[in-house]
Amino acid sequence: MRVLLYTGKGGVGKTSIAAATAVVCAERGLRTIILSTDPAHSLADSFGVPLGPEPTPIAPQLWGLEIDPFREIEENWATVKEYLVTLFATQGVQDVVAEELSILPGMDELFSLLKIRNFAESGEYDVVIVDCAPTGATLRLLHFPDMIGWYMRRLFKVQRKVVGTIRRFTNEVFSVPLPSDDVYETMESLYQKIAEMKQVIADTEKTSLRLVFNLEKMVLEETRRAYTYLNLFGFDCDAIIANKVLPQEIQDPFFRQWKEIQQKYLEEARSSFGSLPLLLVRLYEDEVVGVDRLRKMGLDLYGDQDPTRHFGRSEGINITRKGRDYYLSLHLPFVDKGDIQLHRKGDELILRVGAIKRHLILPHILATREPAGAKLDGSVLKIRFTDRDQGR
Repeated sequence: MRVLLYTGKGGVGKTSIAAATAVVCAERGLRTIILSTDPAHSLADSFGVPLGPEPTPIAPQLWGLEIDPFREIEENWATVKEYLVTLFATQGVQDVVAEELSILPGMDELFSLLKIRNFAESGEYDVVIVDCAPTGATLRLLHFPDMIGWYMRRLFKVQRKVVGTIRRFTNEVFSVPLPSDDVYETMESLYQKIAEMKQVIADTEKTSLRLVFNLEKMVLEETRRAYTYLNLFGFDCDAIIANKVLPQEIQDPFFRQWKEIQQKYLEEARSSFGSLPLLLVRLYEDEVVGVDRLRKMGLDLYGDQDPTRHFGRSEGINITRKGRDYYLSLHLPFVDKGDIQLHRKGDELILRVGAIKRHLILPHILATREPAGAKLDGSVLKIRFTDRDQGR
């Protein structure tokens, strides 16, 4: 089974790309389901058919659904939500506000992602395609399992033991209600589901992310930053997709400058993602709505290729710490030391290897430090970053 996640800055056309991929997969005989974790659902609009919270047939071998976040929250969070509402009420928070505060930010998207685990375990589908939320929200969600895991391992068990010991003294000592065993069991069950979902998404043989972008400065910058963090967190990105590319046959002078701008950012994109395949989708004359037009987009995008194949592999970024210094390691095969040039510009590291230039957006932990040397160890380039106040 394959799981394909499509994300990108809002408005780049990721929903259309995901839907077009689903249509091509289904027409090639693969049992395909497509779902949306974006709160601003647009899958139904893309296919031109109504979709609900349960798998709905769209075409032969193709099903779709738009997840109802309120339903998912009630199924996964009701016990904890009830406790939090009571807790906030004891502190004088109004009922309506307490209800809103009991739903943590991003929780609707998180519960939507849990559906991936369900479909992966069911064995009913050959391909699960996910139209994700915009890149910023998706990156936070992909990192959420690690974050909640830290709290569960370090605080959950200790807190539960303490609460179990002192609960009988609640009325005499505490002015707030303590969580019941049901609350803890709900949290533990949720943690288990999130951990299993993380295993599916982090399985590089099964799951790939694909970044969709337009050839515009701000969109490209966000895409490059997302690619850096996907590598940093160990997720596999197997393709970058440039959408709404002006076709060569357009010769109208009105579009001349736009074509020059797109060509500039196309060249920059090719230098930003290493050897990762860059796929292009043209700007169409009309809206891409409905199965027929999505089929055309999918065929233009993939041609005779299998949409579920691994188009490439992310070039992993490894960051380690020794003392006060951090080291960023990049795999650079078939490179000699004399071929490498490094240049820092803001939060961007520009790496030139011979005639090839690579732009790398630095994660925050390195963007606040200065590069202080580099060493080629076999085929791995190790760049040392030090505190700016060290003066080295």
